[in-house]
Amino acid sequence: MIEGRDLGSRILRLYLPLAVCLVAMLFPFYWMLITSIKPNSELYNARIMPLVVYHPTLKHYVDLLTQTNFLIWTYNTMLVAVVTTVSSLVLGTMIAYPLARMNFPGAAVVAIGVAATYLVPQPLLFIPMADIINKLELGNTLSAVMLTYPTLLIPFCAWLLMGYFKSVPRELEEAARIDGASRFQAMWRVVLPLTTPGLLSAGIFAFTLAQNEFLYALIFLSKSEVRTVPVGVITELIRGDVFYWGQLMAAALLGSIPVAVIYSFFVDYYVAGLTAGSVKS
Repeated sequence: MIEGRDLGSRILRLYLPLAVCLVAMLFPFYWMLITSIKPNSELYNARIMPLVVYHPTLKHYVDLLTQTNFLIWTYNTMLVAVVTTVSSLVLGTMIAYPLARMNFPGAAVVAIGVAATYLVPQPLLFIPMADIINKLELGNTLSAVMLTYPTLLIPFCAWLLMGYFKSVPRELEEAARIDGASRFQAMWRVVLPLTTPGLLSAGIFAFTLAQNEFLYALIFLSKSEVRTVPVGVITELIRGDVFYWGQLMAAALLGSIPVAVIYSFFVDYYVAGLTAGSVKS
């Protein structure tokens, strides 16, 4: 009798809230899926229950892949996201390590400046950024967004990594220095391996932000051949007051797959990076 009460209490306190949260989180993906496989006759028929598909079809996916440059947009998005993520992690590490591990005058001010730079809104920056890109004659090239995205990602990566670098005991680095390692070797062989969860967390966040960035891509990329997925989908599948909902949802669902795959591969390190704020000596 007592075990039955404990089980019922556990269901009400734990499993029921988890089930509600799971349904709430997965519902947008379910909505995208059913909208992308509905024929137009069902999609625009108000008499049909919106959460049910009676005659599923892949026509919207075929139209998306054959009538638009979605594959080119996907390639552009992945290329830009990978390049900007790697460069932002490298430069962010170069900023975060000395701020976290070395004592020099003005370190605290620089650290606050890095955090403040990340908080600057994009609308305040795109006008001077556009002026610089125009002077460099990089308009309608992927180089334009590859140069502008790190202005947001580097401060974020540096701010996030500073906390992880500070969590590594200094005794480990000092022991490596005593054994003859240079500061760079101590950082490369001691500090960075211990902060792998932080590097992966920063990389995943940076990749996601770069993949979903819209404002700079909308301003600098006006040709269809160089657009990224967020801009290409919005500009070419919304024409005036006509919304191609089937293709829009198909593009949204396909565009979310790379990030989902990355999260699934690195979920253990990612969770460790979010929950483990310190390294035990």
